[in-house]
Amino acid sequence: MTRTLRIGTRGSPLAVIQAEAVGNALMRAHAELSVAYRVVRTSGDRIQDRPLAEVGGKGLFTKEIEHGLLDGTIDIAVHSMKDVETFLPDGLCIAAMLPREDPLDALLSKGGARLDALPHGARIGTSSIRRQAQLLHRRPDLRIVPFRGNVETRLRKLEGGEAEATLLAAAGLKRLGRLGIITELLDPETILPAAGQGAIGIEVRAADGATRSLLAAIDHPETTACVGAERTMLAALDGSCRTPIGALATLDAAGATLTLHGLVARPDGTELHRRTQRAPLRDSAAMAAALGAELRSLMGEGFFQ
Repeated sequence: MTRTLRIGTRGSPLAVIQAEAVGNALMRAHAELSVAYRVVRTSGDRIQDRPLAEVGGKGLFTKEIEHGLLDGTIDIAVHSMKDVETFLPDGLCIAAMLPREDPLDALLSKGGARLDALPHGARIGTSSIRRQAQLLHRRPDLRIVPFRGNVETRLRKLEGGEAEATLLAAAGLKRLGRLGIITELLDPETILPAAGQGAIGIEVRAADGATRSLLAAIDHPETTACVGAERTMLAALDGSCRTPIGALATLDAAGATLTLHGLVARPDGTELHRRTQRAPLRDSAAMAAALGAELRSLMGEGFFQ
């Protein structure tokens, strides 16, 4: 008997591509399954004139879709994991993740200059305080100007002269077939990515065992382990959307040891702390929580509100 699975997604070109990747993976894994896509316009899509930190944080990209899960109008929700809140609504869980794409940030500059070659006082368009803090720590002379919108909107702003450069996730550019516009791929020592960056997560009602069983067939355990460690570190920090936090976990070739890089900073870049820890995969959750606690202590009492 054929079952149709209703997939909720944002309506941006990148979000639709990601939802279709999930749908296609599910139909390859389950011949009896069909999918239907339900586009949900989120608060994050509607509000474009203010930084996310001022209007509610990254959860603005997920809450309306999560409402659809909770009221039963969709069966699964597809998210960029970097947009998913650290603590999910009661009754929901991330049941699977697709293989992670490149997690790094990419610099796009109008004149083709790399980050360290940008002119003194150059304007960089970003509304990410994580990117802002790391940029200013490395180049205090840079001027940060707010950039919101999808990839094409940001590129139009760049071409229109609103900034000399901007930063975007390399994963999104690859999925859109736009790798050729990258000026410089920024290594983690320069800009540490957001937790979950490059990963596609699938959210479901925790009690929906039938759907969770379907999703188990397309879960990528290595991605789930790495993003899980990054999010465990976030939970230990319990930072707000106004807190610059970076995280990137990797597994060794054998898949036995997980290495986690973490970062916290002040938004103006005047204070920044990086730490790295590694542990056997079975102990990675405890290690990630310990790394989060260490970073929290380095920033001092009262920093995390």
